[in-house]
Amino acid sequence: MVFLAGCAALEPAPPGAIVFALTGDAPYSEAEAQRFDALIDDLNARDLAFVAHVGDITSGRGPCTDEWFEARKRQFARLEHPFILLPGDNDWTDCHRSGFDPMERLRKWRELFCDQRLIHQGGEYCEHVRWETGGVVFVAVNVPGSNNNLGQPEYAPRMEAVFAWLDEAEAVSRGRTLVVLMQADPFVGKNGYDTLLERLRTMGAERPGRVFLVHGDTHVYRNDEPLPGMRRVEVWGSPFVGWLRGSITADGIAVEQGGMR
Repeated sequence: MVFLAGCAALEPAPPGAIVFALTGDAPYSEAEAQRFDALIDDLNARDLAFVAHVGDITSGRGPCTDEWFEARKRQFARLEHPFILLPGDNDWTDCHRSGFDPMERLRKWRELFCDQRLIHQGGEYCEHVRWETGGVVFVAVNVPGSNNNLGQPEYAPRMEAVFAWLDEAEAVSRGRTLVVLMQADPFVGKNGYDTLLERLRTMGAERPGRVFLVHGDTHVYRNDEPLPGMRRVEVWGSPFVGWLRGSITADGIAVEQGGMR
Protein backbone atom coordinates (compact mmCIF):
# COMPACT_ATOMS: atom_id res chain seq x y z
CA MET A 1 0.00 0.00 0.00
CA VAL A 2 1.14 3.53 -0.73
CA PHE A 3 0.16 6.27 1.71
CA LEU A 4 0.36 9.78 0.31
CA ALA A 5 0.88 12.77 2.57
CA GLY A 6 -0.95 15.51 0.77
CA CYS A 7 -0.86 15.35 -3.01
CA ALA A 8 2.61 16.46 -4.01
CA ALA A 9 3.20 13.22 -5.92
CA LEU A 10 -0.02 13.43 -7.94
CA GLU A 11 0.68 13.77 -11.66
CA PRO A 12 -1.33 16.30 -13.69
CA ALA A 13 -4.58 15.02 -15.13
CA PRO A 14 -4.60 14.31 -18.87
CA PRO A 15 -5.12 17.43 -21.02
CA GLY A 16 -8.80 18.16 -21.47
CA ALA A 17 -9.87 15.68 -18.77
CA ILE A 18 -12.91 16.35 -16.62
CA VAL A 19 -11.73 15.70 -13.09
CA PHE A 20 -13.75 14.80 -9.99
CA ALA A 21 -13.03 13.64 -6.44
CA LEU A 22 -14.28 10.63 -4.47
CA THR A 23 -14.12 10.24 -0.70
CA GLY A 24 -15.98 8.57 2.16
CA ASP A 25 -15.99 6.87 5.57
CA ALA A 26 -14.77 10.00 7.36
CA PRO A 27 -14.70 11.93 9.59
CA TYR A 28 -15.23 9.57 12.52
CA SER A 29 -13.89 11.84 15.28
CA GLU A 30 -13.01 15.43 16.08
CA ALA A 31 -9.39 14.73 15.12
CA GLU A 32 -10.48 13.35 11.75
CA ALA A 33 -12.82 16.32 11.29
CA GLN A 34 -9.80 18.60 11.56
CA ARG A 35 -7.97 16.54 8.96
CA PHE A 36 -11.07 16.61 6.76
CA ASP A 37 -10.89 20.41 6.89
CA ALA A 38 -7.37 20.16 5.46
CA LEU A 39 -8.68 17.80 2.79
CA ILE A 40 -11.35 20.35 1.88
CA ASP A 41 -8.68 23.02 1.53
CA ASP A 42 -6.78 20.72 -0.82
CA LEU A 43 -9.88 19.99 -2.92
CA ASN A 44 -10.84 23.66 -3.08
CA ALA A 45 -7.46 24.41 -4.63
CA ARG A 46 -8.20 22.04 -7.52
CA ASP A 47 -10.29 22.31 -10.67
CA LEU A 48 -12.99 19.70 -10.02
CA ALA A 49 -16.38 19.05 -11.61
CA PHE A 50 -17.74 17.70 -8.31
CA VAL A 51 -16.87 15.94 -5.05
CA ALA A 52 -18.79 12.78 -4.07
CA HIS A 53 -18.75 11.31 -0.54
CA VAL A 54 -20.09 7.74 -0.38
CA GLY A 55 -21.27 8.01 3.23
CA ASP A 56 -20.42 7.29 6.86
CA ILE A 57 -19.77 10.71 8.34
CA THR A 58 -19.50 9.28 11.86
CA SER A 59 -18.20 6.07 13.40
CA GLY A 60 -20.13 2.86 13.97
CA ARG A 61 -20.57 3.97 17.58
CA GLY A 62 -21.52 7.53 16.71
CA PRO A 63 -21.85 10.30 17.51
CA CYS A 64 -25.27 10.24 15.82
CA THR A 65 -26.43 13.48 17.40
CA ASP A 66 -28.03 16.43 15.63
CA GLU A 67 -25.04 18.48 16.71
CA TRP A 68 -22.56 16.17 14.96
CA PHE A 69 -24.58 16.02 11.73
CA GLU A 70 -25.15 19.78 11.71
CA ALA A 71 -21.41 20.34 12.24
CA ARG A 72 -20.71 18.13 9.23
CA LYS A 73 -23.21 20.09 7.14
CA ARG A 74 -21.38 23.31 8.01
CA GLN A 75 -18.06 21.64 7.25
CA PHE A 76 -19.15 20.31 3.86
CA ALA A 77 -20.51 23.77 3.00
CA ARG A 78 -16.88 24.92 2.85
CA LEU A 79 -16.41 22.91 -0.34
CA GLU A 80 -16.40 25.19 -3.35
CA HIS A 81 -17.37 22.43 -5.78
CA PRO A 82 -20.73 20.71 -6.26
CA PHE A 83 -20.97 18.14 -3.47
CA ILE A 84 -22.90 14.86 -3.36
CA LEU A 85 -23.29 12.96 -0.08
CA LEU A 86 -24.73 9.45 0.34
CA PRO A 87 -26.06 7.97 3.60
CA GLY A 88 -24.01 5.19 5.17
CA ASP A 89 -24.87 2.63 7.82
CA ASN A 90 -23.04 4.59 10.52
CA ASP A 91 -25.28 7.55 9.73
CA TRP A 92 -28.57 5.75 10.40
CA THR A 93 -28.83 1.93 10.62
CA ASP A 94 -26.07 1.63 13.24
CA CYS A 95 -27.24 4.58 15.33
CA HIS A 96 -29.25 2.17 17.50
CA ARG A 97 -25.92 1.38 19.17
CA SER A 98 -25.93 4.84 20.76
CA GLY A 99 -29.62 4.88 21.64
CA PHE A 100 -31.14 6.41 18.50
CA ASP A 101 -33.97 5.21 16.28
CA PRO A 102 -32.41 4.45 12.87
CA MET A 103 -35.42 5.59 10.85
CA GLU A 104 -35.57 8.88 12.77
CA ARG A 105 -31.88 9.39 12.05
CA LEU A 106 -32.44 8.72 8.33
CA ARG A 107 -35.21 11.32 8.33
CA LYS A 108 -32.81 13.77 9.95
CA TRP A 109 -30.14 12.93 7.39
CA ARG A 110 -32.61 13.64 4.59
CA GLU A 111 -33.63 16.92 6.19
CA LEU A 112 -30.02 18.09 6.33
CA PHE A 113 -28.37 16.57 3.27
CA CYS A 114 -30.84 15.79 0.46
CA ASP A 115 -29.95 18.09 -2.42
CA GLN A 116 -33.01 19.18 -4.37
CA ARG A 117 -30.81 20.70 -7.07
CA LEU A 118 -29.99 17.22 -8.37
CA ILE A 119 -32.30 14.90 -10.27
CA HIS A 120 -33.71 12.68 -7.54
CA GLN A 121 -36.15 9.84 -7.20
CA GLY A 122 -39.68 10.79 -6.25
CA GLY A 123 -41.19 9.85 -2.91
CA GLU A 124 -39.26 9.52 0.31
CA TYR A 125 -35.94 8.42 -1.22
CA CYS A 126 -34.55 11.87 -1.95
CA GLU A 127 -31.04 10.48 -1.37
CA HIS A 128 -31.36 8.56 -4.66
CA VAL A 129 -29.88 11.09 -7.08
CA ARG A 130 -28.50 11.22 -10.61
CA TRP A 131 -26.30 13.61 -12.52
CA GLU A 132 -24.28 13.73 -15.73
CA THR A 133 -20.73 14.95 -16.31
CA GLY A 134 -18.67 14.63 -19.47
CA GLY A 135 -21.18 12.28 -21.08
CA VAL A 136 -21.04 9.90 -18.09
CA VAL A 137 -24.13 9.18 -15.99
CA PHE A 138 -23.66 8.94 -12.22
CA VAL A 139 -26.36 7.41 -10.02
CA ALA A 140 -26.37 7.20 -6.21
CA VAL A 141 -28.42 4.72 -4.17
CA ASN A 142 -28.98 4.11 -0.47
CA VAL A 143 -27.34 0.73 0.09
CA PRO A 144 -25.65 0.80 3.51
CA GLY A 145 -23.22 -1.51 5.23
CA SER A 146 -24.23 -3.73 8.16
CA ASN A 147 -25.71 -6.25 5.71
CA ASN A 148 -27.92 -3.65 4.02
CA ASN A 149 -30.23 -3.58 7.08
CA LEU A 150 -31.64 -6.93 5.99
CA GLY A 151 -34.44 -8.18 8.23
CA GLN A 152 -35.84 -4.74 9.00
CA PRO A 153 -39.23 -3.62 7.62
CA GLU A 154 -37.70 -0.80 5.60
CA TYR A 155 -35.38 -3.14 3.64
CA ALA A 156 -37.81 -4.42 0.99
CA PRO A 157 -39.38 -1.08 -0.03
CA ARG A 158 -35.98 0.61 -0.08
CA MET A 159 -34.47 -2.04 -2.32
CA GLU A 160 -37.50 -1.88 -4.59
CA ALA A 161 -36.79 1.84 -4.92
CA VAL A 162 -33.07 1.13 -5.49
CA PHE A 163 -33.78 -1.22 -8.39
CA ALA A 164 -36.33 1.16 -9.90
CA TRP A 165 -33.78 3.98 -9.73
CA LEU A 166 -31.14 1.79 -11.36
CA ASP A 167 -33.67 0.90 -14.09
CA GLU A 168 -34.15 4.58 -14.83
CA ALA A 169 -30.41 5.30 -14.79
CA GLU A 170 -29.75 2.43 -17.21
CA ALA A 171 -32.41 3.73 -19.57
CA VAL A 172 -31.00 7.26 -19.45
CA SER A 173 -27.40 6.09 -19.91
CA ARG A 174 -27.95 3.60 -22.72
CA GLY A 175 -24.80 3.54 -24.84
CA ARG A 176 -22.84 5.56 -22.28
CA THR A 177 -20.81 4.77 -19.17
CA LEU A 178 -22.79 4.39 -15.95
CA VAL A 179 -21.22 4.95 -12.52
CA VAL A 180 -23.15 3.55 -9.54
CA LEU A 181 -22.31 4.93 -6.09
CA MET A 182 -23.29 3.40 -2.74
CA GLN A 183 -21.85 3.14 0.73
CA ALA A 184 -21.77 -0.63 1.20
CA ASP A 185 -19.19 -3.07 -0.06
CA PRO A 186 -21.56 -5.67 -1.57
CA PHE A 187 -18.75 -8.22 -1.91
CA VAL A 188 -18.41 -8.90 1.83
CA GLY A 189 -20.29 -12.21 1.56
CA LYS A 190 -23.47 -11.22 3.38
CA ASN A 191 -26.85 -12.15 1.95
CA GLY A 192 -28.30 -8.66 2.26
CA TYR A 193 -26.53 -7.93 -1.03
CA ASP A 194 -27.41 -11.07 -3.01
CA THR A 195 -30.06 -9.55 -5.26
CA LEU A 196 -27.97 -6.43 -5.79
CA LEU A 197 -24.95 -8.49 -6.83
CA GLU A 198 -27.08 -10.32 -9.38
CA ARG A 199 -28.16 -6.99 -10.79
CA LEU A 200 -24.57 -5.72 -10.98
CA ARG A 201 -23.46 -8.97 -12.60
CA THR A 202 -26.13 -8.54 -15.28
CA MET A 203 -25.19 -4.91 -15.86
CA GLY A 204 -21.53 -5.83 -16.34
CA ALA A 205 -22.43 -8.60 -18.77
CA GLU A 206 -24.77 -6.41 -20.82
CA ARG A 207 -22.50 -3.37 -21.03
CA PRO A 208 -18.93 -4.61 -20.45
CA GLY A 209 -16.41 -1.88 -19.71
CA ARG A 210 -19.12 0.74 -19.27
CA VAL A 211 -20.20 0.06 -15.67
CA PHE A 212 -18.36 1.40 -12.62
CA LEU A 213 -19.22 0.77 -8.98
CA VAL A 214 -17.90 3.21 -6.36
CA HIS A 215 -18.32 2.34 -2.68
CA GLY A 216 -16.78 2.60 0.77
CA ASP A 217 -17.44 0.49 3.87
CA THR A 218 -14.26 -1.55 4.35
CA HIS A 219 -11.90 1.44 4.27
CA VAL A 220 -9.26 0.03 1.90
CA TYR A 221 -8.54 1.42 -1.57
CA ARG A 222 -9.46 -1.01 -4.31
CA ASN A 223 -9.52 -0.61 -8.07
CA ASP A 224 -10.34 -3.96 -9.65
CA GLU A 225 -12.90 -6.01 -11.61
CA PRO A 226 -14.72 -8.32 -9.16
CA LEU A 227 -17.46 -9.02 -11.71
CA PRO A 228 -16.87 -9.47 -15.45
CA GLY A 229 -17.34 -6.22 -17.30
CA MET A 230 -17.67 -4.09 -14.13
CA ARG A 231 -14.92 -1.93 -12.64
CA ARG A 232 -15.06 -1.47 -8.84
CA VAL A 233 -13.43 1.40 -6.92
CA GLU A 234 -13.41 1.62 -3.13
CA VAL A 235 -12.39 4.82 -1.34
CA TRP A 236 -10.10 5.01 1.66
CA GLY A 237 -11.79 5.36 5.06
CA SER A 238 -11.10 5.99 8.75
CA PRO A 239 -8.50 6.18 10.21
CA PHE A 240 -7.38 7.48 6.81
CA VAL A 241 -8.91 10.70 5.51
CA GLY A 242 -8.26 10.69 1.80
CA TRP A 243 -9.64 11.18 -1.67
CA LEU A 244 -9.41 9.59 -5.08
CA ARG A 245 -9.14 11.46 -8.35
CA GLY A 246 -11.36 10.46 -11.22
CA SER A 247 -10.66 11.64 -14.77
CA ILE A 248 -13.06 11.46 -17.70
CA THR A 249 -11.42 11.50 -21.14
CA ALA A 250 -12.25 10.24 -24.59
CA ASP A 251 -10.65 6.93 -23.52
CA GLY A 252 -13.06 6.49 -20.59
CA ILE A 253 -12.73 6.91 -16.83
CA ALA A 254 -9.51 6.53 -14.84
CA VAL A 255 -9.37 6.60 -11.03
CA GLU A 256 -6.23 7.00 -8.97
CA GLN A 257 -5.24 7.90 -5.44
CA GLY A 258 -5.45 11.64 -4.91
CA GLY A 259 -4.06 12.14 -1.44
CA MET A 260 -4.25 11.38 2.28
CA ARG A 261 -4.57 13.58 5.34
